[in-house]
Amino acid sequence: MTEERILDESAKVGIIGMGYVGLPLAVEVAKAGFDVTGFEISHERVELLNSGKNYIGDVDDAELESLVTGGKLRGSLDFEEIASCDIVIVCVPTPLDVFKQPDLSYIINASREISKYMKSGSLVVLESTTFPGTTEDIMKPILEETGKTSGEDFFLAFSPERVDPGNQNFKTGNTPKVVGGCGEKSTSLAKAFYSKVLKAPIFVVNSPKEAEMTKILENTFRIVNIALANEMAIVAERMGINIWQVVDAASTKPFGFMPFYPGPGVGGHCIPIDPFYLTYIARKYDYHTRLIELAGEINNSMPDYVVERLMKLLNAHKKCLNGSKIILVGLAYKSDISDLRESPALDVLRILEENGAIVDIVDPYIGQFEWRSAKRKTSELTRDLITNSDAVIITTAHMKNVNYELIVDNAPLILDTRSVLRKLSLDSKNNVNLL
Repeated sequence: MTEERILDESAKVGIIGMGYVGLPLAVEVAKAGFDVTGFEISHERVELLNSGKNYIGDVDDAELESLVTGGKLRGSLDFEEIASCDIVIVCVPTPLDVFKQPDLSYIINASREISKYMKSGSLVVLESTTFPGTTEDIMKPILEETGKTSGEDFFLAFSPERVDPGNQNFKTGNTPKVVGGCGEKSTSLAKAFYSKVLKAPIFVVNSPKEAEMTKILENTFRIVNIALANEMAIVAERMGINIWQVVDAASTKPFGFMPFYPGPGVGGHCIPIDPFYLTYIARKYDYHTRLIELAGEINNSMPDYVVERLMKLLNAHKKCLNGSKIILVGLAYKSDISDLRESPALDVLRILEENGAIVDIVDPYIGQFEWRSAKRKTSELTRDLITNSDAVIITTAHMKNVNYELIVDNAPLILDTRSVLRKLSLDSKNNVNLL
């Protein structure tokens, strides 16, 4: 494949994985003029996609429908169709197992499917977050198993996804992209492709390893600083100090400080997971990433701390947690989205119920969710629900579609783990407690 086929949009593009990363990318690629096939193992997603129905929050419904009906974007369960693709992009999950070890099975399986059907001259790009070395040491050998050679018969690169669900300012189309290829030609083709698709700068690094490490550094920076904020919050509470005022005050310094805020833990597809890919691979180089593991321990302990704080607050009201009626406001891992991945609110819910609490969940973005192998429905926020409760915990900073004034006016006790009520100037009443 030549760069001319990218520039004139005649290259056919296949994207493996139509989830939070793949579908928004597929939309941008199709908008740029390419014919796109989205490969999935989920029958439901393929049916929805081919019906023009959106199932990802960051994708515009009308835009998706227009691209599907116009024949620019379609879904497929048949990986043999990779044979017709000039560019194949891998956007599959990379979870951790119960021991916080990387699960690369999705990348490995996708690579095997590509190797079966990949035509000569194809550009293959991995976007899934992983540890440095995955593209060259794991993916490349699989693609070469059938006798093809990287840099000659196909071209391989890594470009980390930077999806931030719910971000209204930066989405797939305008977020700067990092690209590192296996050789100059691979890098050149990947840069040409993303330059054609995105309205954002493309930053080139020396190899896939630098690109893979870039994503790890971005999210390790966040997990460590969030852990620092959480630890400061615990110490500040014991000292009777308002940590939220402290962070705001420190933020007035015009250099050398960036604000991070405490909370009930960390969630999402990146921060709780990505840094531990580095922890895993570092062991192979006889290095123990102590700071990352300590940050993980602190953040993972926050749901327990939230429940401990609630217990103390209930004790002050001569109540125990066992048998208390608790309202959990917010189940998603971040504000104004429905994404539950790694949400700390789920851990808070679990710990509350393990201690005998009777919990109602309120989240305007989630009608029901999987809980203990069954479907569980959320509740409507009403005055009766609030007045009949013993406490309300705000676990997600939903700034829309939640009547916080109703909560403040009627709840006997509130624990706000996200400082939502302070932002709304509703924190002056005695029933409001910040984390």
